[in-house]
Order: sequence, then C-alpha cells, then structure tokens
Amino acid sequence: MTDIRGTHQGPHAEVAEKTHSWWQVMSLTGVDYFSTLGYQPAIAAIAAGVLSPFATIVLIVLTVGGALPVYRKVAGESFKGSGSIAMLERLLPFWWGKLFVLALLGFAATDFMITITLSAADASAHLIENSYSPGWFHGLQVPITLLFIALLGVVFLRGFREAIGIAVVLVGAYLLLNVVVLGVAAAHVVGQPIQITDWWSALTTQHGSWLGIVGVSLIVFPKLALGLSGFETGVALMPQIDEAPGDTPDNPVGRIRGTRRLLTTAALIMSVLLLTSSLATTILIPQADFQAGGPANGRALAYLAHAYLGGVFGSVYDLSTICILWFAGASAMAGLLNLVPRYLPRYGMAPQWASAVRPLVLVFTAIAFLITWIFDANVDAQGGAYATGVLVLITSAAVAAAISAHRHRQKAAMVAFWIIAAVFLYTTVVNVIERPDGVRIALLFILGILVISAISRARRSFQLRAMSVRFDDAALAFVSEDADSRDTVRLVAHEPDVDTEREYRDKAHDERRFSHIPAGEPIIFLEVLTTDASDFAEDLVVHGVTKYGYRVLQVASNAVPNAIASVMLEIRDQTGVVPNIYFEWTEGNPISNMAKFLLTGTGEIATITREVVREAEPDAKRRPDVHVS
Repeated sequence: MTDIRGTHQGPHAEVAEKTHSWWQVMSLTGVDYFSTLGYQPAIAAIAAGVLSPFATIVLIVLTVGGALPVYRKVAGESFKGSGSIAMLERLLPFWWGKLFVLALLGFAATDFMITITLSAADASAHLIENSYSPGWFHGLQVPITLLFIALLGVVFLRGFREAIGIAVVLVGAYLLLNVVVLGVAAAHVVGQPIQITDWWSALTTQHGSWLGIVGVSLIVFPKLALGLSGFETGVALMPQIDEAPGDTPDNPVGRIRGTRRLLTTAALIMSVLLLTSSLATTILIPQADFQAGGPANGRALAYLAHAYLGGVFGSVYDLSTICILWFAGASAMAGLLNLVPRYLPRYGMAPQWASAVRPLVLVFTAIAFLITWIFDANVDAQGGAYATGVLVLITSAAVAAAISAHRHRQKAAMVAFWIIAAVFLYTTVVNVIERPDGVRIALLFILGILVISAISRARRSFQLRAMSVRFDDAALAFVSEDADSRDTVRLVAHEPDVDTEREYRDKAHDERRFSHIPAGEPIIFLEVLTTDASDFAEDLVVHGVTKYGYRVLQVASNAVPNAIASVMLEIRDQTGVVPNIYFEWTEGNPISNMAKFLLTGTGEIATITREVVREAEPDAKRRPDVHVS
C-alpha cells in the first residue's frame, strides 16, 4: 500500500534501516557541500575579481558565525529529517502555513534541482577540458551533461542503498587531492613573492584603502553564496546518523549531538578550503582565464592541478572532481525524494504515486533535462538560481531559529538569530537583484507546485482521508448493541451547536418525522468536530458519550463528510452490519457550499458523504446508505 503520509521517503526513510557514524554521513552531505570547490573559486574570481579572498573571508565569517549556529539550533528541534521547513510548518498552521511551506518547497526544489544540473554541467566541463579528452568533445557540453543526469536517474531507479559508502570514498579522495593541489599552489606562491606583490598592487590600485577593500568586500560577498550550500542537506540526513544509548524518538540526544558535530566539522573544513583556494586561484591564475571559454572557467583548481602537477595528476584530479560533482547530484536527488513525499502527499496536494521513489525520479530527471537545455549547461548562468535557493532556505531557517528562541525565552539567542536573519535577508535581496534568474526559476517551481497541489487536492477531496479509525469502548458498545439486537445501525448526523437537551430532542424528532425512522428504532448521533482543514491524512478516534439520555459518537476531523464516510465503513467492518445515516439538506448555493468544503472541510455534507462512500466501496450492497431529508 502507498503511504500517503510520506513517512517513508526512498533513501531517507523516517526510520532508517541502517544508521552510520556522523563522519560517514558527513561524506554524503559533503558530496554536495565540498563539491562546490569544483566551481566556487572560478565563480568567486569572476564575481569579486582581485577582492575574491576578502569576500571569501566575509563568507566564512557568515558561515561559522551565522549559518552554523542556525542549523545547530535546527538540528536540536527538527531531528526527523524535515529541516527548517518543519519548524516553520509548526509555527504557521492552517492554510497560510501550508502555502508558506509550499513556497519554501519551491525554493528547496530550486536549490536541489540546480545542484543536479549545475554539478553535472561542471562535471562535463572538467571532462571536456581534460587534456586527454577527444577534441570533438568541445561543443557537446549539453549532451554530455544530459548523459550525466540520465546516469544519475538510472542509479536511483535501480536503488540507492550504498550511497554513504560511495560518498566516503569519493569525499576522502577528493579532499586529499585538493590538499595536494593547494599545498603545491601555496609553495609556488611563497616561492614567487612577486605574484603576491602584483596581486596586492592591483588590489590597492582598484580599491585604494583598507576601508574601501572591506566595504566593497561586504558588498560583493553575496555573489559567493554558493559556498553556503550543504547545511539544509545536513539536517535532512539526520535519520541516517547513529543514535546513542538511551535515545528516544522524541529526544534523540546522541543523534542531535552527532549532527552538530557533522555541521561544525564540515563548516570548518570548507572554510579552510574556501580561503586557501580563493587565495591560490586569485594570485596564480590570470583574470582573463576565468572568463567564459577560458581554461579556468568553472574549473580553477583543476587548472592549477594540470599547470603545476602535470597532465596525469591533473587527469586524476579531473576524474575525482567529475565523480564528486556527479554524486553531488545524487545527494540533491535524495534530498528531493526526502522532502516531496514528506509534505505534498500528506497535504493531499500530490497524486498518491508521488510517495513512490521511481515515478518521482523520472519526473525530477525530466525537469533537470529541461533546466539544462534552458541554461545551455552553463555553470555561471545557473549560479544565481542555485544561490537564491540556498539563501532563501538559510534565511527561513534563521527566522525559525529566532522564533523558537523567543518561545523558549532565550533573549540573547533570539536577538542573535534575528541579526543573522537580517544579514541573510540582505544577502538574498542583493543576490536576487543582481541575478534575478534564481527567483524566476524558484517562482516557476512555486507556481508549478501550487497548480499541481490545487488540482490534486480538488481531485483527492473525495477520497477517504483516515489512515486509521479507532473506537473507544463506549463507542464500540453503542454500535455493537444496535447491530446485535436490531441488525442495523442508524446514525443521525448532527452538527454540534447549542449543547442543550432541547437541541438533541428536536433533532431526533425531526429526523424521525422527515426521514421516516420508526419510533421504536434506536438512533445514535454522529458529531464531527472540525480541526485544521488544510491537513489531509489523519487518524480518527471515535468517542462514545451520553448526552441528556442520547447516545453520541464524537470524532475530530479536518473534513466532515470524509470522516463520516470513514466511520460508517469502519462500523460495517467491525459489526458486519451496513449502517444507515440520516442528514438534513444543507442550506445555501451548492457551488459556494462546495468551495466551503474544499477550504474548510464543511459545506455540502450529505452529497459529498455519499460520493466519498461511493468511491470507497464499489459494491452497492456493501455500501452504507445515505438518507437526506
């Protein structure tokens, strides 16, 4: 059976079959986070020029002093793999909360989808520019990128069980090769101080004073925001981390501690690599080589590997880079397969097949093909879209952390998180203004999600929503008594209103009169107490109570007719007797009542109950009877 609540999401199930040490899971996060070294130095050089190292320092400060504490907070409060989006979902209930979550999912989809396409495009660039690659590879950037994406899709169609083991090998080899390249580059810089002098001269000529250098660095650092990727993936992978003895589902202290170690270690490693790579590439590579078509465009560290360590080592470095960039797409695909089934099916805003892995893989692969074609597999062109997705998610996480700190009366933390949120908001706005492609892509994803969600929600509104129906002892005694003694169960739908004896007496009298219920036949009132209508899947608990001598079944639900249908079908299954239910016609325009049902779960109750029952039970003889008067 398909789980429409999305509690099992492919490679990142809510309950992982096998968990791992935090440092191993860090490798799976790292194929996304660390792989940005494949293109980040070149993008930084284009964006900030000779200021790249100073802009990178600003980025590092924001990483260690901003993003890291925010996501350490998220790890402590959203430890089931839902990330910061789940925190905001809890803070913003009802339809506004759902719409906000859908918008954030649009930006998350932008982040993860562009990770797939950008990483594949850069992998193809490394392959094409390798000195041992055939010359006819040039001009085939798009087909090669599409091939990488297709191979990624095939991996997920076949299964993704060994992801962490592969990631450990790839990340370990890639980091080791980068240390070698950066070590050799540092030796060349130290051995030829004239290059440092030339860089510093160009820097001071362009920007004059330290005040100018710092000021311009603060202005241009948003263009380097790609170096912030990986935090959301880190908390999304929490279910894969080993628990400690004594951990409970509601308080996995060991898992939270492991995740915080993962985030901190990854951030510190990346900070060192970002700074050293920025210094090495800015000083050693001419600015002209970073431009489109240049040998260092999208592959600055590979350029240094070939230049200073020869073609063989450079090719090994290229191969390592190609593998980790391709596998970064795997991490992003896993993130998508984690997020989409966790939210949309549970909201009733996706077809039921959206909970299955393989159909989603095909959909995401097709979208990645389209994005690659639109951007012509250009790494620089996709950088803005990638940064937008990353920054919006981090900003929303900072806001969630600030609100959480406020609720826990942590004033100092609250002020710090609001400051961090303001900085990230500024960074996001600057990035959107300078590179609007990112927000355009995100808006297309959001629009697509909203349209699909609205259509799916409307189509699925006539389904049974209850994952389970449970009767307490009193409720079960009511229905069993009538089924055993009368061989029938008669329910009267009653909208809870004024809780008086007269209310129930008049309702019983009217239904017996207009629905022709015999005077001696017992009836049971069925009352549905409405909850958050924006929810979809639910577990129903039916309580039996006695009011003024009348037997009443009470159940809380987000949709009245769907709950009534579920209760009646459960009565049939429990007692073997097909029940009857009696309604009054709903007053008002049928169209407005239908709209009311879609938005609030009430409205045209009798008609919709009949339709839900009809769809759920194709056999008319086993179908509960609906009477309206």
